[in-house]
Amino acid sequence: MQYSTINKNILFVDDDTNIHKGLNRLFQQQKVNWRYRFAAGVDEAIAIIDEGEVDAVISDIKMPARDGFDLLVHLRNTARWQDLPIVMLTGLDNPVLKSRALDLGATDLLSKPINPDDLLARIRSVLYIKECQDRIKLQNCHLENLVRQRTEALEATRLDMIWRLGKAAEFRSEETGNHVIRVGYYSRVLAEQLGLAREEQEMIFLTSPLHDLGKIGIPDRVLLKSGKLNGEEWGIMKTHCTIGQELLARSTVLGTSVLRAGEKQIEQVFGVEDNPFMQMASEIAGFHHQQWRGKGYPYAVQGEDIPLPARVVTVADVYDALRTERSYKAPLAHEETLAIMRRENGRHFDPAIFSAFEQCLPQFIAIHHRYNDI
Repeated sequence: MQYSTINKNILFVDDDTNIHKGLNRLFQQQKVNWRYRFAAGVDEAIAIIDEGEVDAVISDIKMPARDGFDLLVHLRNTARWQDLPIVMLTGLDNPVLKSRALDLGATDLLSKPINPDDLLARIRSVLYIKECQDRIKLQNCHLENLVRQRTEALEATRLDMIWRLGKAAEFRSEETGNHVIRVGYYSRVLAEQLGLAREEQEMIFLTSPLHDLGKIGIPDRVLLKSGKLNGEEWGIMKTHCTIGQELLARSTVLGTSVLRAGEKQIEQVFGVEDNPFMQMASEIAGFHHQQWRGKGYPYAVQGEDIPLPARVVTVADVYDALRTERSYKAPLAHEETLAIMRRENGRHFDPAIFSAFEQCLPQFIAIHHRYNDI
Protein backbone atom coordinates (compact mmCIF):
# COMPACT_ATOMS: atom_id res chain seq x y z
CA MET A 1 0.00 0.00 0.00
CA GLN A 2 1.31 3.42 -0.92
CA TYR A 3 1.45 6.03 1.77
CA SER A 4 3.16 9.32 2.45
CA THR A 5 4.41 11.13 5.52
CA ILE A 6 4.45 14.49 3.77
CA ASN A 7 2.81 17.22 5.85
CA LYS A 8 2.10 14.83 8.71
CA ASN A 9 2.26 16.43 12.17
CA ILE A 10 4.35 14.97 14.97
CA LEU A 11 4.23 16.23 18.55
CA PHE A 12 7.16 15.57 20.91
CA VAL A 13 6.49 15.94 24.63
CA ASP A 14 9.51 16.26 26.92
CA ASP A 15 10.43 18.74 29.64
CA ASP A 16 14.12 18.66 28.65
CA THR A 17 14.76 21.45 26.13
CA ASN A 18 18.09 19.82 25.21
CA ILE A 19 16.09 16.88 23.84
CA HIS A 20 14.11 19.34 21.74
CA LYS A 21 17.30 20.85 20.31
CA GLY A 22 18.82 17.46 19.60
CA LEU A 23 15.74 16.22 17.81
CA ASN A 24 15.52 19.41 15.79
CA ARG A 25 19.13 18.97 14.59
CA LEU A 26 18.45 15.32 13.75
CA PHE A 27 15.40 16.10 11.67
CA GLN A 28 17.15 18.89 9.82
CA GLN A 29 20.04 16.58 8.97
CA GLN A 30 17.67 13.83 7.81
CA LYS A 31 15.49 16.33 5.92
CA VAL A 32 12.30 14.68 7.14
CA ASN A 33 9.15 15.47 5.19
CA TRP A 34 6.82 15.83 8.14
CA ARG A 35 6.07 18.78 10.38
CA TYR A 36 6.99 18.61 14.06
CA ARG A 37 6.36 20.57 17.22
CA PHE A 38 7.60 20.36 20.81
CA ALA A 39 5.75 20.63 24.11
CA ALA A 40 7.49 20.95 27.48
CA GLY A 41 4.61 19.44 29.50
CA VAL A 42 1.30 17.62 29.44
CA ASP A 43 -0.93 20.70 29.60
CA GLU A 44 0.88 22.33 26.69
CA ALA A 45 0.67 19.07 24.73
CA ILE A 46 -3.08 18.75 25.29
CA ALA A 47 -3.60 22.33 24.12
CA ILE A 48 -1.68 21.60 20.90
CA ILE A 49 -3.49 18.29 20.31
CA ASP A 50 -6.89 19.91 20.82
CA GLU A 51 -6.11 22.17 17.88
CA GLY A 52 -6.61 19.04 15.78
CA GLU A 53 -3.37 19.09 13.79
CA VAL A 54 -1.53 16.10 15.30
CA ASP A 55 -1.02 12.73 13.58
CA ALA A 56 1.24 11.10 16.21
CA VAL A 57 2.61 11.80 19.69
CA ILE A 58 6.07 10.87 21.02
CA SER A 59 6.12 11.44 24.78
CA ASP A 60 8.53 10.93 27.63
CA ILE A 61 7.06 9.38 30.75
CA LYS A 62 8.97 11.12 33.52
CA MET A 63 8.07 14.80 33.66
CA PRO A 64 7.37 17.18 36.55
CA ALA A 65 3.77 17.75 37.62
CA ARG A 66 1.72 15.65 35.21
CA ASP A 67 3.70 12.82 33.58
CA GLY A 68 3.42 10.93 30.32
CA PHE A 69 0.92 8.49 31.79
CA ASP A 70 -1.42 11.38 32.57
CA LEU A 71 -1.24 12.42 28.93
CA LEU A 72 -1.81 8.86 27.74
CA VAL A 73 -4.85 8.37 29.98
CA HIS A 74 -6.33 11.74 28.94
CA LEU A 75 -6.02 10.95 25.25
CA ARG A 76 -7.35 7.40 25.50
CA ASN A 77 -10.35 8.63 27.53
CA THR A 78 -11.18 11.26 24.90
CA ALA A 79 -13.25 9.80 22.06
CA ARG A 80 -11.68 12.09 19.49
CA TRP A 81 -8.15 10.87 20.28
CA GLN A 82 -8.67 7.21 21.15
CA ASP A 83 -6.99 6.09 17.92
CA LEU A 84 -4.18 8.65 17.91
CA PRO A 85 -0.81 6.83 17.71
CA ILE A 86 1.22 7.43 20.88
CA VAL A 87 4.81 6.27 21.38
CA MET A 88 6.07 6.36 24.96
CA LEU A 89 9.75 6.78 25.84
CA THR A 90 10.79 4.37 28.61
CA GLY A 91 13.99 3.42 30.39
CA LEU A 92 15.76 0.20 29.38
CA ASP A 93 15.85 -1.05 32.96
CA ASN A 94 12.25 -0.41 33.90
CA PRO A 95 9.93 -3.18 32.57
CA VAL A 96 7.17 -2.05 34.94
CA LEU A 97 6.86 1.28 33.16
CA LYS A 98 6.78 -0.48 29.79
CA SER A 99 4.04 -2.83 30.91
CA ARG A 100 1.97 0.00 32.34
CA ALA A 101 2.34 2.06 29.16
CA LEU A 102 1.02 -0.80 27.04
CA ASP A 103 -1.84 -1.45 29.47
CA LEU A 104 -2.90 2.18 29.21
CA GLY A 105 -3.00 2.04 25.43
CA ALA A 106 0.39 3.11 24.13
CA THR A 107 0.83 2.32 20.43
CA ASP A 108 4.52 1.57 20.75
CA LEU A 109 7.49 1.91 23.11
CA LEU A 110 10.91 3.42 22.54
CA SER A 111 13.83 2.93 24.89
CA LYS A 112 16.02 5.72 26.20
CA PRO A 113 18.64 6.81 25.39
CA ILE A 114 17.08 7.32 21.97
CA ASN A 115 18.72 5.71 18.95
CA PRO A 116 18.15 8.11 15.97
CA ASP A 117 17.55 5.29 13.49
CA ASP A 118 15.05 3.60 15.81
CA LEU A 119 13.26 6.89 16.37
CA LEU A 120 12.89 7.62 12.66
CA ALA A 121 11.72 4.07 11.98
CA ARG A 122 9.11 4.21 14.77
CA ILE A 123 7.81 7.55 13.57
CA ARG A 124 7.39 6.23 10.02
CA SER A 125 5.67 3.15 11.46
CA VAL A 126 3.11 5.05 13.55
CA LEU A 127 2.42 7.45 10.69
CA TYR A 128 1.69 4.46 8.48
CA ILE A 129 -0.64 3.14 11.17
CA LYS A 130 -2.38 6.51 11.36
CA GLU A 131 -2.83 6.67 7.60
CA CYS A 132 -4.32 3.15 7.54
CA GLN A 133 -6.70 4.09 10.36
CA ASP A 134 -7.74 7.27 8.55
CA ARG A 135 -8.41 5.33 5.34
CA ILE A 136 -10.50 2.77 7.21
CA LYS A 137 -12.48 5.54 8.92
CA LEU A 138 -13.07 7.28 5.61
CA GLN A 139 -14.20 4.03 4.01
CA ASN A 140 -16.48 3.23 6.95
CA CYS A 141 -17.94 6.73 6.79
CA HIS A 142 -18.59 6.28 3.08
CA LEU A 143 -20.24 2.89 3.69
CA GLU A 144 -22.36 4.28 6.52
CA ASN A 145 -23.54 7.13 4.29
CA LEU A 146 -24.32 4.67 1.51
CA VAL A 147 -26.26 2.41 3.89
CA ARG A 148 -28.14 5.41 5.28
CA GLN A 149 -29.04 6.60 1.78
CA ARG A 150 -30.21 3.14 0.76
CA THR A 151 -32.19 2.78 3.98
CA GLU A 152 -33.85 6.16 3.47
CA ALA A 153 -34.69 5.18 -0.11
CA LEU A 154 -36.21 1.90 1.07
CA GLU A 155 -38.20 3.68 3.77
CA ALA A 156 -39.50 6.19 1.23
CA THR A 157 -40.44 3.36 -1.13
CA ARG A 158 -42.19 1.48 1.66
CA LEU A 159 -44.18 4.56 2.65
CA ASP A 160 -45.13 5.20 -0.97
CA MET A 161 -46.26 1.59 -1.38
CA ILE A 162 -48.34 1.78 1.80
CA TRP A 163 -50.07 4.95 0.65
CA ARG A 164 -50.72 3.45 -2.77
CA LEU A 165 -52.13 0.29 -1.19
CA GLY A 166 -54.26 2.36 1.17
CA LYS A 167 -55.65 4.27 -1.81
CA ALA A 168 -56.51 1.08 -3.70
CA ALA A 169 -59.97 0.83 -2.15
CA GLU A 170 -60.65 4.53 -2.60
CA PHE A 171 -59.92 4.35 -6.31
CA ARG A 172 -62.85 1.98 -6.59
CA SER A 173 -65.18 4.30 -4.70
CA GLU A 174 -63.94 7.40 -6.54
CA GLU A 175 -62.48 8.83 -3.34
CA THR A 176 -58.98 9.15 -4.69
CA GLY A 177 -57.75 12.13 -2.70
CA ASN A 178 -55.21 12.27 0.08
CA HIS A 179 -57.49 10.83 2.75
CA VAL A 180 -55.14 7.99 3.70
CA ILE A 181 -52.16 10.36 3.81
CA ARG A 182 -53.95 12.80 6.09
CA VAL A 183 -55.16 10.00 8.37
CA GLY A 184 -51.57 8.78 8.66
CA TYR A 185 -50.28 12.21 9.71
CA TYR A 186 -53.24 12.87 12.03
CA SER A 187 -52.65 9.52 13.72
CA ARG A 188 -48.96 10.17 14.26
CA VAL A 189 -49.69 13.58 15.80
CA LEU A 190 -52.16 11.96 18.18
CA ALA A 191 -49.73 9.16 19.07
CA GLU A 192 -47.05 11.72 19.87
CA GLN A 193 -49.43 13.80 21.97
CA LEU A 194 -50.39 10.65 23.91
CA GLY A 195 -46.73 10.10 24.75
CA LEU A 196 -46.35 6.81 22.91
CA ALA A 197 -42.85 5.58 22.16
CA ARG A 198 -41.27 6.91 18.95
CA GLU A 199 -41.29 3.44 17.39
CA GLU A 200 -45.01 3.07 18.07
CA GLN A 201 -45.70 6.55 16.69
CA GLU A 202 -43.99 5.63 13.43
CA MET A 203 -45.74 2.29 13.23
CA ILE A 204 -49.15 3.95 13.65
CA PHE A 205 -48.17 6.46 10.97
CA LEU A 206 -47.32 3.65 8.56
CA THR A 207 -50.22 1.31 9.32
CA SER A 208 -53.13 3.74 9.68
CA PRO A 209 -53.40 4.43 5.92
CA LEU A 210 -54.45 0.80 5.50
CA HIS A 211 -57.54 1.15 7.69
CA ASP A 212 -60.05 0.88 4.79
CA LEU A 213 -58.14 -1.66 2.72
CA GLY A 214 -61.01 -4.12 3.14
CA LYS A 215 -63.19 -2.01 0.83
CA ILE A 216 -61.52 -3.71 -2.12
CA GLY A 217 -63.64 -6.74 -1.22
CA ILE A 218 -66.97 -4.88 -1.26
CA PRO A 219 -69.11 -5.43 -4.40
CA ASP A 220 -69.50 -2.48 -6.78
CA ARG A 221 -73.27 -2.44 -6.37
CA VAL A 222 -72.74 -1.54 -2.70
CA LEU A 223 -69.50 0.43 -2.78
CA LEU A 224 -70.46 2.58 -5.76
CA LYS A 225 -74.11 3.13 -4.88
CA SER A 226 -74.87 6.86 -4.88
CA GLY A 227 -77.96 6.68 -2.69
CA LYS A 228 -78.52 5.53 0.87
CA LEU A 229 -77.68 1.89 1.56
CA ASN A 230 -80.47 -0.44 2.64
CA GLY A 231 -80.11 -2.84 5.53
CA GLU A 232 -78.62 -5.67 3.50
CA GLU A 233 -76.20 -3.36 1.71
CA TRP A 234 -75.12 -1.72 4.94
CA GLY A 235 -74.42 -5.15 6.39
CA ILE A 236 -72.20 -5.91 3.40
CA MET A 237 -70.41 -2.57 3.73
CA LYS A 238 -69.59 -3.29 7.37
CA THR A 239 -67.68 -6.39 6.34
CA HIS A 240 -64.87 -4.22 4.97
CA CYS A 241 -63.45 -4.19 8.51
CA THR A 242 -63.15 -7.98 8.77
CA ILE A 243 -62.00 -8.26 5.16
CA GLY A 244 -59.20 -5.78 5.80
CA GLN A 245 -58.31 -7.40 9.11
CA GLU A 246 -58.05 -10.86 7.57
CA LEU A 247 -56.22 -9.58 4.51
CA LEU A 248 -53.55 -7.97 6.68
CA ALA A 249 -53.22 -10.89 9.07
CA ARG A 250 -49.90 -12.69 8.54
CA SER A 251 -51.30 -16.20 8.26
CA THR A 252 -53.91 -15.11 5.71
CA VAL A 253 -51.42 -13.29 3.51
CA LEU A 254 -48.97 -16.16 3.41
CA GLY A 255 -51.60 -18.83 2.92
CA THR A 256 -51.39 -22.56 3.57
CA SER A 257 -50.41 -23.45 0.01
CA VAL A 258 -47.60 -20.88 0.02
CA LEU A 259 -46.30 -22.14 3.35
CA ARG A 260 -46.16 -25.68 1.99
CA ALA A 261 -44.43 -24.54 -1.20
CA GLY A 262 -41.59 -22.68 0.49
CA GLU A 263 -41.90 -22.81 4.26
CA LYS A 264 -38.18 -22.49 5.00
CA GLN A 265 -37.69 -19.55 2.65
CA ILE A 266 -40.73 -17.76 4.08
CA GLU A 267 -39.54 -18.23 7.65
CA GLN A 268 -36.17 -16.77 6.67
CA VAL A 269 -37.86 -13.66 5.27
CA PHE A 270 -40.69 -13.11 7.77
CA GLY A 271 -39.34 -14.91 10.85
CA VAL A 272 -41.30 -17.34 12.95
CA GLU A 273 -42.87 -14.61 15.08
CA ASP A 274 -45.84 -12.51 13.94
CA ASN A 275 -44.89 -9.28 12.24
CA PRO A 276 -45.83 -6.42 14.63
CA PHE A 277 -46.34 -4.06 11.68
CA MET A 278 -48.89 -6.36 10.06
CA GLN A 279 -50.48 -7.12 13.43
CA MET A 280 -51.10 -3.42 14.10
CA ALA A 281 -52.35 -2.84 10.55
CA SER A 282 -54.75 -5.77 10.92
CA GLU A 283 -56.08 -4.50 14.26
CA ILE A 284 -56.63 -0.99 12.89
CA ALA A 285 -58.48 -2.34 9.86
CA GLY A 286 -60.66 -4.56 12.03
CA PHE A 287 -61.45 -2.18 14.89
CA HIS A 288 -61.38 1.39 13.55
CA HIS A 289 -65.20 1.54 13.42
CA GLN A 290 -65.64 0.39 17.01
CA GLN A 291 -67.01 3.01 19.40
CA TRP A 292 -65.94 3.69 22.97
CA ARG A 293 -69.42 2.92 24.36
CA GLY A 294 -69.74 -0.23 22.24
CA LYS A 295 -72.14 0.81 19.44
CA GLY A 296 -69.64 0.37 16.65
CA TYR A 297 -68.97 -2.60 14.40
CA PRO A 298 -68.07 -5.35 13.56
CA TYR A 299 -67.40 -6.66 17.09
CA ALA A 300 -69.20 -6.40 20.42
CA VAL A 301 -66.30 -4.66 22.16
CA GLN A 302 -65.94 -1.31 23.85
CA GLY A 303 -63.57 0.83 25.90
CA GLU A 304 -60.03 -0.38 26.31
CA ASP A 305 -60.90 -3.73 24.75
CA ILE A 306 -60.57 -1.84 21.47
CA PRO A 307 -56.86 -1.82 20.47
CA LEU A 308 -55.26 1.57 21.20
CA PRO A 309 -54.02 2.17 17.63
CA ALA A 310 -57.56 1.62 16.33
CA ARG A 311 -58.94 4.13 18.86
CA VAL A 312 -56.38 6.66 17.64
CA VAL A 313 -57.25 6.10 13.99
CA THR A 314 -60.98 6.38 14.77
CA VAL A 315 -60.53 10.01 15.80
CA ALA A 316 -58.31 10.78 12.81
CA ASP A 317 -60.61 9.03 10.35
CA VAL A 318 -63.82 10.69 11.58
CA TYR A 319 -62.21 14.15 11.58
CA ASP A 320 -61.05 13.75 8.00
CA ALA A 321 -64.32 12.18 6.83
CA LEU A 322 -66.32 15.11 8.17
CA ARG A 323 -63.98 17.69 6.67
CA THR A 324 -63.78 16.06 3.24
CA GLU A 325 -66.24 16.18 0.36
CA ARG A 326 -67.84 12.89 -0.60
CA SER A 327 -70.35 11.96 -3.29
CA TYR A 328 -73.07 11.91 -0.63
CA LYS A 329 -72.02 14.96 1.45
CA ALA A 330 -70.41 18.38 1.37
CA PRO A 331 -67.24 19.11 3.41
CA LEU A 332 -67.66 20.64 6.84
CA ALA A 333 -65.59 23.47 8.25
CA HIS A 334 -63.19 22.82 11.11
CA GLU A 335 -65.41 24.40 13.79
CA GLU A 336 -68.51 22.53 12.64
CA THR A 337 -66.55 19.29 12.56
CA LEU A 338 -65.23 19.94 16.05
CA ALA A 339 -68.72 20.64 17.42
CA ILE A 340 -70.04 17.32 16.07
CA MET A 341 -67.08 15.36 17.43
CA ARG A 342 -67.30 16.98 20.87
CA ARG A 343 -70.85 15.70 21.20
CA GLU A 344 -69.50 12.19 20.60
CA ASN A 345 -66.67 12.45 23.12
CA GLY A 346 -67.01 9.58 25.60
CA ARG A 347 -69.48 7.78 23.36
CA HIS A 348 -67.83 7.34 19.99
CA PHE A 349 -64.33 8.43 21.05
CA ASP A 350 -61.95 7.44 23.83
CA PRO A 351 -61.96 10.52 26.17
CA ALA A 352 -58.20 10.37 26.70
CA ILE A 353 -57.51 10.31 22.97
CA PHE A 354 -60.07 13.03 22.34
CA SER A 355 -58.35 15.19 24.96
CA ALA A 356 -55.07 14.70 23.08
CA PHE A 357 -56.91 15.59 19.87
CA GLU A 358 -58.12 18.87 21.39
CA GLN A 359 -54.55 19.76 22.35
CA CYS A 360 -53.17 19.35 18.84
CA LEU A 361 -55.89 20.96 16.72
CA PRO A 362 -53.43 23.41 15.09
CA GLN A 363 -51.46 20.45 13.72
CA PHE A 364 -54.67 18.89 12.37
CA ILE A 365 -55.59 22.11 10.59
CA ALA A 366 -52.08 22.39 9.11
CA ILE A 367 -52.14 18.79 7.87
CA HIS A 368 -55.59 19.27 6.33
CA HIS A 369 -54.39 22.31 4.37
CA ARG A 370 -51.05 20.82 3.39
CA TYR A 371 -52.54 17.62 1.98
CA ASN A 372 -55.82 19.09 0.70
CA ASP A 373 -57.36 17.35 -2.29
CA ILE A 374 -57.70 20.62 -4.20
